[in-house]
Amino acid sequence: MRAHLTLPNILTLFRILLVPLLVVVLLTKFENKEFVGLGVFLLASLTDLLDGYIARRWKMETRLGKLMDPAADKLLTAAAFVSLVELGAAPAWMVVVILSREFAVSTLRSFAAAEQVVIPAAWSGKVKTFLQVVAISLLIIYEKLGEFSHLAPLSLWAVVVVTVYSGIEYYVRYGRLVLQPPHPPSAS
Repeated sequence: MRAHLTLPNILTLFRILLVPLLVVVLLTKFENKEFVGLGVFLLASLTDLLDGYIARRWKMETRLGKLMDPAADKLLTAAAFVSLVELGAAPAWMVVVILSREFAVSTLRSFAAAEQVVIPAAWSGKVKTFLQVVAISLLIIYEKLGEFSHLAPLSLWAVVVVTVYSGIEYYVRYGRLVLQPPHPPSAS
């Protein structure tokens, strides 16, 4: 068990533990909750940057981390987006498009892993993740943005466009892993 208690895995676990706190902060009414929510979200997002960097830099990558990190990312963004729908800050259909891509690509990666194939992060996926952090951050503080409030819905549109493109790109490149017929059993 100790081999799994690496700093990157602890950071990932911390990110997962921040998810319920983020939802509670976003959905509870109190003064300046937007800034507290933004702080919690950005702290969780920072752990995503740090855990991967530390794991690669100091060769602390583990199988547990490779599974837990993307799950933590999906949990964080899904919880944030669903909370923003509940608050009326994001249209539900846009969030469904975003989350559908996340689950579709995760499913593709699971199929690939079963075939011992690693699907690397594509450039479009990294841009999508960055834009998600920007959009969620702006949507959290939407009411406090004043004359810049138009940036929040624009950033969400950018996320939807890049998300759809990224999902298509993953399936064009790696969909054959899912669509190919299963290997016939070998005759002995």
